[in-house]
Amino acid sequence: MSVEFKDYYKVMGLARDATDAQIKQAYRKLARKYHPDVSKEPDAEARFKELGEAYEVLRSPEKRAAYDRLGTGPRPGEEFRPPPDFGAGFEFSGAGEGADYSDFFEALFGRAAGAGRAGRRGGYDSGHGEDHHARVLLDLDASLQGGSRSLTLRVPQIDAQGHVTVRDRALNVRVPQGILPGQTIRLAGQGAPAHGEGKPGDLYIEVEFQPHPLYRVEGRDLYLDLPVAPWEAALGATVKAPTPGGLVDLKVPAASQAGTKLRLRERGIPASPPGDLYVVLQIALPPARDENGKAAYRALAQALPFNPRASLGV
Repeated sequence: MSVEFKDYYKVMGLARDATDAQIKQAYRKLARKYHPDVSKEPDAEARFKELGEAYEVLRSPEKRAAYDRLGTGPRPGEEFRPPPDFGAGFEFSGAGEGADYSDFFEALFGRAAGAGRAGRRGGYDSGHGEDHHARVLLDLDASLQGGSRSLTLRVPQIDAQGHVTVRDRALNVRVPQGILPGQTIRLAGQGAPAHGEGKPGDLYIEVEFQPHPLYRVEGRDLYLDLPVAPWEAALGATVKAPTPGGLVDLKVPAASQAGTKLRLRERGIPASPPGDLYVVLQIALPPARDENGKAAYRALAQALPFNPRASLGV
């Protein structure tokens, strides 16, 4: 899915090597200029919201380090499609309570980052540490089977010289069977430590799936493209088809067309009720590499006069 690229440095009028002090100074200046309660600018509310999102990213060493990996973004007029693994595996501190950020922000940092999940930001006042979040890529089998998975998160931090470094954090996480992309796993007490004697915050892990070599995921349903020979589609056949539970014998109806969907009930992602597996037939044409193959195609053309473009009027 493409989203509109956000140049957060441009929003704040900053160079990409701006210091923390320059970022804070620019935010204070622009926040006064565009605050909806005092500004007379016609687009003040939209600019103020955009400014807040830019500041949330650039003031955070962890989010800024991840954002800078994108470079300067696409050329004018080009679509931006975030890499599937962008931001995956990074542990971030929470966004402001009630924050409403753009699709671009959520594509990079996950939905939990913009959902205002960190309602306990003021760890000292509330007696709780700040909640953290991370987005991870799991294989589909983790959802189909459930159980424990070993995960390694990258935790950006500032060293004594003021530079951003990254340390690894190993976790053993129980993945609920049937979890879907966009859903979260809560690890109690695995967020930031509290001030004083308070409880630490929680860590919310948002799940996304790695691309699977066979299946596409739509909700709880799975889709499989299954190649069949022209004669199997035309005459009908029983063929082997892979499913998450193993191979099955699948009956292909006679006169099937490319794109025909065959439904295998309750063979999708586990749930109550489970999802289904849809097998989408794809007609695979045998190559005519030698004279015998070419002769077979010529004989077929003579035996079955057929105009595939008749519906186009040609």
